[in-house]
Order: sequence, then structure tokens, then C-alpha cells
Amino acid sequence: MVTGYWVSNNLKDMDLNAIHGYISQSYWAKDIPIETMEKAINNSVCFGIFTDSGEQIAFARMITDRATFAYLADVFVLEHHRGIGLSKWLMEEVVKHPELQGLRRMALATRDAHELYKQFGFTELHSPHSFMELHQPDVYKKT
Repeated sequence: MVTGYWVSNNLKDMDLNAIHGYISQSYWAKDIPIETMEKAINNSVCFGIFTDSGEQIAFARMITDRATFAYLADVFVLEHHRGIGLSKWLMEEVVKHPELQGLRRMALATRDAHELYKQFGFTELHSPHSFMELHQPDVYKKT
């Protein structure tokens, strides 16, 4: 817990415009349409951190069947709120969430936050040769 902030995993608390504003500029989902972001949020277990005044300043979502597998996606903390432990608090809330217990596997992809996720038990793939993907990096580009 960090003074001056609160965390929620209630979908009604999530600020679609704030989330989309950040994610649509990210390296992993540049130009994602707001309708796509809304559908993704509504079909995931989501977490947000908010200031006492109600501004959403952090987000994470788990794409999951709630039984065997979850994929952590769209994690961010706004830059001017970094460095005070919010990303760790967010991850603590994610990994302890009741609907995410007993899963066989949790996965994620990151370009630069390996050290954060290692603190919560994530490791590099044990069998990278077993994983495959159908990657369409330009799917959100306007034609």
C-alpha cells in the first residue's frame, strides 16, 4: 500500500479513456482502437491504481480462463508516479488475486521490466522451443 493511492480490480472503476490514452501510445499496442481496448478490458481480470482524487495512474490486466492459464498484459504506471513502489504494489495485487490462484502457468512479455517480474516468481521460458506465436504487429495501423 502506498499513501495517497488506492487499488481496485472492479471493472466499473477502470477509466477507459486513461487506459486507452496510455496503451494506444505504447510500443506493444500502438494505435489500438478504443473499441478494441474496451473489449479487451471487459474480457479480462483488470487492476488499476488510482490517486485519492480518483485519477487512474496505473493498470494491468490478466487474460485468463481463471482455471489453468493467465497472460499478463498492458501493465503501466504513469511516469510521474513511478519510483514509489506502485508497480510492486500492483503486481502484489495481481499475483494474490483469488481468481488467479492454482493456475498451471502465468506468462508475460516485456522489453524492459524483467527485474520487476522476477521479484514475483516469473522467469525466462523454461522451454522456449515449445512456444509459438502468430504475431501481427501492424494489426492496429490505419491503412
